[in-house]
Amino acid sequence: MLPDHSDHSVFADEIPKNLTNHRDFDDLDFNNDIEADKPQEACGVFGVLAAEGDVAKLVYFGLYALQHRGQESAGITVYDEQGTTHTHKAMGLVAQVFNETILSEMKGALGIGHNRYSTTGSSKVCNAQPIVVNTRLGDFSLAHNGNLVNATELRGELSAQGHALESTTDSEGIAFAVGEAVEEGKDLQEAIVTALRRCHGAFSLVMAMPNAIAGARDAYGVRPLVIGKTEDGSYVLSSETCGLDIIGADYVREVLPGELVIITLENGIQSLQWEEAKPKLCVFEMIYFARPDSVMHDESLYTYRLRIGRALARESPVEADIVIGVPDSGIPAAIGFSRESGIPYGEALIKNRYVGRTFIQPTQAMREAGIRMKLNTLKDVLQGKRVIVIDDSIVRGTTSRKIVRALREAGAIEVHMRISSPPVTHPCFYGIDTDSQDHLIASHNSVEAIAKQIEVDTLAYLSHDAMLKATQIDTTHFCTACFTGKYPIEVPDKLKRTKLMLENTAT
Repeated sequence: MLPDHSDHSVFADEIPKNLTNHRDFDDLDFNNDIEADKPQEACGVFGVLAAEGDVAKLVYFGLYALQHRGQESAGITVYDEQGTTHTHKAMGLVAQVFNETILSEMKGALGIGHNRYSTTGSSKVCNAQPIVVNTRLGDFSLAHNGNLVNATELRGELSAQGHALESTTDSEGIAFAVGEAVEEGKDLQEAIVTALRRCHGAFSLVMAMPNAIAGARDAYGVRPLVIGKTEDGSYVLSSETCGLDIIGADYVREVLPGELVIITLENGIQSLQWEEAKPKLCVFEMIYFARPDSVMHDESLYTYRLRIGRALARESPVEADIVIGVPDSGIPAAIGFSRESGIPYGEALIKNRYVGRTFIQPTQAMREAGIRMKLNTLKDVLQGKRVIVIDDSIVRGTTSRKIVRALREAGAIEVHMRISSPPVTHPCFYGIDTDSQDHLIASHNSVEAIAKQIEVDTLAYLSHDAMLKATQIDTTHFCTACFTGKYPIEVPDKLKRTKLMLENTAT
């Protein structure tokens, strides 16, 4: 029932996630292979309804700008003039999944795309998006950023009703729920709203049917979604404004929490507030998930990150000779710390941005020599210096300890670490892949104990109040559950297991 009639083309099976990351040392290779020591980002969604011409390349570049939100798989679905969908998706980065030949064959003026990092569902090509289902109104396609907390129940209901779900993702459940509502006789708007009301959790969705694209957010607006428009009248939906900028689209506004927008060339943007807004944007989007050049609350996130760096300097001053940031996400806060403290800012950690996860193992001699594939130090900058190093978060602490050791080996005589967020003490269930609580170093250690484990002279975190005050908007409008354990959307006890919980229910 509701089979996928899209033209699937897939050329890869499985590639380990975190092939690259524009911000963090998720795979920091001091000794080649270290477990990720950061919360892993959400997914990126993008869609274009063009006034004329083919959109595949526009969607490609939009996904390219959103690559930081997911490096596991990428996919694009395009609708041709007859309303038939053509989908290409595979494991890997956007530039690995697509080429000129593939994009040139994807004809159509309407398309959506997705970058994935797995939260619910494993790292397999069957879980790549967009998801396409056939309905009486034509093919319906969907790309999802977020995570449902009732995914198992929804999938169980759909399976019991005869739907053959192929993946292990919560996203497929949303798509099939929309398709089912269409088959019951509802129009597109009614079908989407019916499906959304069956979903509990975090979701920012970009969807499409022949001649229309749609965007929706959960009532809490945990994950971002914005609307743009080009000079020629094309409409764009994107997880972040950086996706608009890359194709020359102007920012129109955000899709509001609890809002559904359906966009056609004939009627423009039609809006329905399908559920009352209760804003709780993930504050980690502000701290480091979103790109620093993306705009939220009428300013770039770079500006916000400067402010939290300044706040950190006021709260936790220390005498030192130089302030440095962990590339790339720690740099704006480090600059802010420097400006507030008067201690000079410098670069002393150099990141190789062209290295992803390597499949070629170094020799034992290379490991013993301290191979540094992603990070190197500037010894002449660090020699004999008291150093303040700024990072955005500490999860396990393994990466932080490696960085501290590298700084000392390069000649730093003191290393003081300052973190531009509070201690991460609880896992996320809304689209960010964090460890179970027992693996979070701050959940069972004091700041002093963490400082000892990561081998710094001093350690301090930004306070919860300062983090929120720096947003300069209503401080109740953010989800901070990873710092407080206060989840705005109720999380069932049985969900608090591994991210592969759906593997055994896949059909």
